[in-house]
Amino acid sequence: MIDVDDDALERAARELGTTTKKETVNAALRFVAERGRRIDAVLNDPYGFGVGPDIEDPAIMRQARR
Repeated sequence: MIDVDDDALERAARELGTTTKKETVNAALRFVAERGRRIDAVLNDPYGFGVGPDIEDPAIMRQARR
């Protein structure tokens, strides 16, 4: 048994779309546990910030919208 912040639990349940305390806590734990993987996926995506291998291709960049 643990003491949880009921307001935070309620807000988390709304955000996560869960209906029980157990479901909310487990979904929140999974979300936090996977956070690093999601961050790495975004940071390692060469197209994630609108920059990819084409950025160094002069022919393509000449045609790029300015």
